[in-house]
Amino acid sequence: MSDRERLVKTVLRSRELSIFIVLVLLIAAATIKNPTFLFSASGWRDLLLTPAMLMVLAVGQTVVIITRNVDLSVGSVLGLTAYMTGRLFIDHPGLPIIAVFAIAVLAGGVLGLMNGVLVGFGRVPALVITLGTLYIFRGILLTWAGASLVSASQMPAGFLNLGTQQILTIPVLFIIAMVIVIVVGYYLQTARSGRELYAVGSDPDAAVLYGLPVRRRVIGAFVLSGALAGLAGVIYAARYGTVSSEAGTGIELQAVAAAVIGGVAIFGGSGTVWGAAIGAVLLVTINRALPMVGISDFWQQALVGALIIAAIILDRVLSTRQARRLIEARDGS
Repeated sequence: MSDRERLVKTVLRSRELSIFIVLVLLIAAATIKNPTFLFSASGWRDLLLTPAMLMVLAVGQTVVIITRNVDLSVGSVLGLTAYMTGRLFIDHPGLPIIAVFAIAVLAGGVLGLMNGVLVGFGRVPALVITLGTLYIFRGILLTWAGASLVSASQMPAGFLNLGTQQILTIPVLFIIAMVIVIVVGYYLQTARSGRELYAVGSDPDAAVLYGLPVRRRVIGAFVLSGALAGLAGVIYAARYGTVSSEAGTGIELQAVAAAVIGGVAIFGGSGTVWGAAIGAVLLVTINRALPMVGISDFWQQALVGALIIAAIILDRVLSTRQARRLIEARDGS
């Protein structure tokens, strides 16, 4: 096998590496076409800052998908906690910013717990449960907010500064997102309970027979997803400064897309938060870069759809090959 063939094989096997290469090529193409895309006062900042919120959502979504479930309610949870963040600052002036973060994360975790309990004990597909709670949580937000919105002038400057503040040219919100990626990624790879999530997603029935706490792991995955959606709500409020009842609408599909494009198997049991984070950056970068290279909105959406389909097909092909190898190894022995 030549070095070139070995390199191609390595890239195809490493989904994270292949997606990262696509991301780098996209950034390079956009920068060549328009140098201000990257080399400008706001280009580098926006490249990192814009996907921070989606990265956090994609991490939580990854943990849920690994268990062979999906959480479609995260967009509504984000909107609810984003509006709650604004109301906390309005109704309780002087409340520490860290306390607002904690309250939003806790509220998101409680909403995630509701999803987890319904899925774990109700034995109803997560797709159905979270589709229902998507509308329930959004309905609560619409009833609470109505036509009103929270404006930047109603929130403290120290909080809004998080949306633009940088450390060594790296936006603070991106640093927060990366900390989440690193912590959750380390947990999934090293903690016993994290590895059990993969076992649950690979074969739930076998996990039950093996004695794994399947229900507890599934509930925990939804709690984490909800808590991170709550954190994303605070990031939304800090990033945009204005929060209405429409905040987060439709972003749940972007979170699922980011995870799938990043190599997380939609059928559960495999994938990493690193890939999901790269997938989130790629999705956001597509929306920013393609108009600069003269590609219309239609083809932007078509490209995202093609990436999702290609990721699922590739996952099935790799899974089939792996299963065939295991069968051949068993028969050969």
